[in-house]
Amino acid sequence: MRTHNLGYPRIGSRRELKKSCEAYWAGKQTLSELLATGQGIRQKNWQLQQDAGIDLVPCNDFSFYDQVLDMSLMLGAIPTRYIPLITERQLSATDLMFAMARGYQQDGYDITAMEMTKWFDTNYHYIVPEFTAAQQFALFSEKAIDEFKEARQQQINAKPVLLGPVSYLLLGKEKEQHFSRIELIDRLLPVYLQIIGKLYDAGARTIQLDEPCLSLNLAEKERQVFSSAYHNIKAAFPDLHIILASYFECYGDNLPTVLQLPVDILHLDLVRCPSQLGDILASPLLSDTMQLSLGLVDGRNIWINDYRHSLSQISQASSKLGAGRIWIAPSCSLLHSPCDLSLESQENTLTPEIKQWLAFAKQKIEEVVTLRQLASASPAAAATAGLEANIRAIESRKTSPLVHDHNVKQRTAKITDADARRQHIFAERRIQQRAALKLPLFPTTTIGSFPQTKEIRTWRAALKKQEITPEQYDALLKTETEKAIRWQEEIGIDVLVHGEFERNDMVEYFGEQLSGFVFTENGWVQSYGSRCVKPPIIYGDVHRETPMTVYWSSYAQSLTHKLVKGMLTGPVTILQWSFVRNDQPRSETCTQIALAIRDEVTDLEKAGIRVIQIDEPAIREGLPLRKENWQEYLQWAVRAFRIAASGVKDETQVHTHMCYSEFNDIIQHIADMDADVITIECSRSQMELLDAFAAFRYPNEIGPGVYDIHSPRVPAVDEMTALMEKARAVIPADQLWVNPDCGLKTRHWDETRKALIAMVATAHELRKTVTAAV
Repeated sequence: MRTHNLGYPRIGSRRELKKSCEAYWAGKQTLSELLATGQGIRQKNWQLQQDAGIDLVPCNDFSFYDQVLDMSLMLGAIPTRYIPLITERQLSATDLMFAMARGYQQDGYDITAMEMTKWFDTNYHYIVPEFTAAQQFALFSEKAIDEFKEARQQQINAKPVLLGPVSYLLLGKEKEQHFSRIELIDRLLPVYLQIIGKLYDAGARTIQLDEPCLSLNLAEKERQVFSSAYHNIKAAFPDLHIILASYFECYGDNLPTVLQLPVDILHLDLVRCPSQLGDILASPLLSDTMQLSLGLVDGRNIWINDYRHSLSQISQASSKLGAGRIWIAPSCSLLHSPCDLSLESQENTLTPEIKQWLAFAKQKIEEVVTLRQLASASPAAAATAGLEANIRAIESRKTSPLVHDHNVKQRTAKITDADARRQHIFAERRIQQRAALKLPLFPTTTIGSFPQTKEIRTWRAALKKQEITPEQYDALLKTETEKAIRWQEEIGIDVLVHGEFERNDMVEYFGEQLSGFVFTENGWVQSYGSRCVKPPIIYGDVHRETPMTVYWSSYAQSLTHKLVKGMLTGPVTILQWSFVRNDQPRSETCTQIALAIRDEVTDLEKAGIRVIQIDEPAIREGLPLRKENWQEYLQWAVRAFRIAASGVKDETQVHTHMCYSEFNDIIQHIADMDADVITIECSRSQMELLDAFAAFRYPNEIGPGVYDIHSPRVPAVDEMTALMEKARAVIPADQLWVNPDCGLKTRHWDETRKALIAMVATAHELRKTVTAAV
């Protein structure tokens, strides 16, 4: 029985990669210094895993930005707008990668970034490959080969990891009509074979090909492409051991195809889909030679493995196949886990009782190795002691009074359908809101946060270290908030925001004030590029004890006669962007959070806040991967939002915000959320996402983002106006708002000021155009 890992966190245990990338972008670090940081992280990760006892250690799981973007560069799938950066500017491969991810606006060039979207149902974002009908592929970067050679030089028993060819195509996007990207497989596969050949020549004898799209509902044509592609790979390299990895779901109706692929080791995510093990073991299509990689340790969450449960699954597999055909692994890449629980200090709110229930990436690697030891004929004493400690911790969590609150459970049980409905339908609410709010055509607003400057972060750190008093901190933030309000008044924004300077993170801020949550000091995970988040841990029943946002929203509203939005994070997003307890249904936890947000919404209204935004950027992200499971999720997710939003009067306007999403297939459920205004990210897709709202005839108001806040690039007024004209072509003008794609927390003030001034000018141009037309 052997062990392997699918991937390890790339950010560094102290976020070294984030700091180095941002220093490089700011011109404070050289390219060679940045590359040295990356090399140091890679080599530390490899050595840690090998020292722990992992038999095959992944390489090419590291990236300076995103592994899908890396694959595009290796394959030469570089959109034509970036070619001048190669031929004229002669950018390095690293700088080209950053330009593709972040846009490029210097040296007389103004090039938009590639589209970014969520990686399946995670909060990780990948850069979407772009394809044309005439798309050609050619080896451009040898990153995977170089990193394999680097690992071999370090005496690491390394296994290259590549995103598989079919998933690479399926995760991309056609930039022209009348062709399907899956048809590009015949042009793509030769370059994959070239990459694999170079890895083979460098000494690789086992390679991991990730095909996570096998967890999705696929057409028969797509299954045939999988079959053809993998038979071609095996024919070219008959003695190469191929690990085929999919994760986040079952193989489902793709299983017959998968079991007939010429791969040597098939990885199963037995955390997300434990039932598939029995189906596969019983299948007559399972060959006598295929080995199974059992994904037993949860790569997506932070709870310790239940050794007894995992050992029963190992026993089930090994009794059928024999131990020699079994591999033990995490369920998926540990990219989605924090690095190391041992970095959490005793002073943190993470008490010893709660800490014993947790495992981060380093500890998950140790769990994989321990499971292999426990499954052996004569486990070592240390492994046996580990099993006993594991059993005690699992049992203590089941009965801990920290976890269970009778009052919360009772309130949740008493919710009725009336609690999830506004007083009247939107058409009637809209009349009252227009009379009360008196907003112009194409009203302008932002999504909520303003730049969190170095000074603000310094104040927060000083408060934490008790170097300044809470009163001093409060005064500093009030000054910053007033400056933001006055500036928004000056440039003419219609619905203001207070800037959220008091908030560290849109989920963490609320979790810190809700019962049932606990926080880490170093539990960072990558969201995109250098952006890292530190998800709260929901360990118990959730409720709100005191108001969370009323103080700052009321203060901001007291400074101006203009409308100031109250800003909240919605229940589904708090759920999705936290590490969620796994001892009760997610729907139950989400409903508890919804009641807490409902209490906050009604308190904001009582305090005189007439526009309240409940952000739900993660509602599409939470969809199960297989469509047959969607309805159940959408039912409880939409209900949770409505519970949170429905306690207010008709004239109080409720907004929501959603991030990169394909809305076509859930547009009815978005309408069912019944938010008065929805703001969505649209600029990177050039307003394509609005087609779903137009075809559906979405009845409520919409704010399509007019500029991409994930890029430092500042678009001009004519560019924003052109995007809004696209929106006007499909959505009536009186339903449209003008706003950025997302919050501005991660941006700098210089670019924020320029962009928002241009955005307001765009709204004025639109108003003139519509008035002239009338």
